[in-house]
Amino acid sequence: MAFWAALSPSIVEYFEGEDFYRCGYCKNESGSRSNGMWAHSMTVQDYQDLIDRGWRRSGKYVYKPVMNQTCCPQYTIRCRPLQFQPSKSHKKVLKKMLKFLAKGEISRGNCEDEPMEPAMEDAVAGDFGLINKLDIQCDLKTLSDDLKESLESEEKKKGKSSKKEESNELSRSQDIEEKLGSGEPSHSVKVHTAPKPGKGADLSKPPCRKAKEIRKERKRLKLMQQNPDGELGGLQARREPSFCPPKAKSNQPKSLEDLIFESLPENASHKLEVRLVPVSFEDPEFKSSFSQSFSLYVKYQMAIHQDPPDECGKTEAENPPNGPDCGYGSFHQQYWLDGKIIAVGVIDILPYCVSSVYLYYDPDYSFLSLGVYSALREIAFTRQLHEKTSQLNYYYMGFYIHSCPKMKYKGQYRPSDLLCPETYVWVPIEQCLPSLENSKYCRFNQDPQAVDEGRSQEPDRLQVLYKKVVMPYGVYRKQQKDPSEEAAVLQYARLVGQACSERMLLFRS
Repeated sequence: MAFWAALSPSIVEYFEGEDFYRCGYCKNESGSRSNGMWAHSMTVQDYQDLIDRGWRRSGKYVYKPVMNQTCCPQYTIRCRPLQFQPSKSHKKVLKKMLKFLAKGEISRGNCEDEPMEPAMEDAVAGDFGLINKLDIQCDLKTLSDDLKESLESEEKKKGKSSKKEESNELSRSQDIEEKLGSGEPSHSVKVHTAPKPGKGADLSKPPCRKAKEIRKERKRLKLMQQNPDGELGGLQARREPSFCPPKAKSNQPKSLEDLIFESLPENASHKLEVRLVPVSFEDPEFKSSFSQSFSLYVKYQMAIHQDPPDECGKTEAENPPNGPDCGYGSFHQQYWLDGKIIAVGVIDILPYCVSSVYLYYDPDYSFLSLGVYSALREIAFTRQLHEKTSQLNYYYMGFYIHSCPKMKYKGQYRPSDLLCPETYVWVPIEQCLPSLENSKYCRFNQDPQAVDEGRSQEPDRLQVLYKKVVMPYGVYRKQQKDPSEEAAVLQYARLVGQACSERMLLFRS
């Protein structure tokens, strides 16, 4: 049965109680706690509503962490692409890709994409593979080694004047900070270089100044030489333009699309193409590329998890008239480099968002920071879909785990919001961080009177599929004698909410 049900309602089989798993974040053997259900079929609207209540899918298994009990609370996070501006580290990743494509330049050691070991994903394999996307860790040791070599190389250069040495020390310090900020997660790191052995600080020299101040001083001295009799007049005349409003065209920062789709020279070293392919064996492009894509996944799994996946299941896309041209459902974004697939980003296109499911890639190309690069491409893709489908406004990045250092970087794709685990309203992440510093589990909604507006208030209207007959729970309940049955159904209704409980069919045997 298809996961995305284009014509039929969602059919789910809820598992009573709570599941305990080894936590993939803190490694607690039984600390990860969640509720779960198996989706025999699922509509995109139902899944949209479920993830807006803290659910997440791994293949056909849909689970919701028990937030106030699990060892590492996982908060649903979404980015607002329409207001998104790439950070300095994001721009470095995009420029690194452009340099590689244009000139074949390889920048190794800056940042390696290292996906987390998933907890739920390993236990319940689904579509194709169950690796959480965007779980990236920067290899700071390798990075510091590269910087050390770079500094030693710079120190070997001789024959520079003391004035140039002062300027070079400034620019070198800036370069180090930029390099350290190039990966994900980005860190604000300042590097202070000690005086060279045998060369103590010259106290007769003025204190070190900013490069901008040095440039201004040089300009002033140059103007004095050119116009010694009219120092102030000449200086004022040249400074005036700086106070005028800057030209928008020259000073406006490049957009995300400008950085991604910057033109390459005709003799570029490499060609990168990103193809959107529906996850369906009925799609000829998916079928023709499946063998190569699957081989890439196995290579990735062997390098990261040593755990081959199950075969991809059949899905059906939904194509409503007011939706995007590609339709809704699951898709592979295939990254083809010189005719070979080097990465596949699996995404769900839903009524209000693009949801990132997972990414797998060729480990030989980890130097390209493909996790960060693909996330930025998906944000740009969400903006593109919004132009055709105005209600599609968000990019969901899975879970934000503040208690896990290498998962906190997701909050750097801003502006972004976290989902309140009690009232299911979205709260800007900046408002949530102070509370998370004090406690792993937090209610983000500051209104103490606020409640879950979508909670189940009429459980008898919940739809049940029993013996191939669809009936309201109020009718089904009269046929049951097992008291534990009611507790399981009411727990399910509370977790999925009133709207989903009335649309989805709860399978009971």
